[in-house]
Amino acid sequence: MGGVQKALLATPDGRETLLGRTLRVGREAGCELVLLGAAELGADAEGVPQLPDFAPDVGPLAGLASLLRAAGDRPALCLACDMPFVTPALLGRLVHEQPDAPVLAPRAAGTGKWEALFARYDAARVTPLLEEALAQGERSFQGLFRRLNVRELALSPQERTALHDWDTPEDMRASR
Repeated sequence: MGGVQKALLATPDGRETLLGRTLRVGREAGCELVLLGAAELGADAEGVPQLPDFAPDVGPLAGLASLLRAAGDRPALCLACDMPFVTPALLGRLVHEQPDAPVLAPRAAGTGKWEALFARYDAARVTPLLEEALAQGERSFQGLFRRLNVRELALSPQERTALHDWDTPEDMRASR
């Protein structure tokens, strides 16, 4: 992303950073906020607890492990900061629907892949399975999800569009 932390990129309207917007949307949805990873995130991150990865050089599952450990027996949402169109209402659906699901996440329409970074996890039920998967060398969310009882959060076409993320500079340009 041009050498800039993704979280510090400006939103499509240029009014805030991706991180600032994600935190705002989380607050508006009534979520308790924590940040994952050890990156320096500037003023937007002030006052928000930051959890380092559970283990170095493990990849994104180490961040999820830190989140779930911190959550204890409470549910935990994982929301990537590079989704500049997620709304408080959509995040609220993730919080409230299917409260008994061990994991609740949407699936990509074209590929069927689970959207692990817009998901709710029952920390008490998922943590032991995640730790077992990590011990066995699992490093991908899709691999982890094959081991879990994941329920699908059905999305309308408009809601699916809200999950468009910025993985490349081309993604960013296409949504402006």
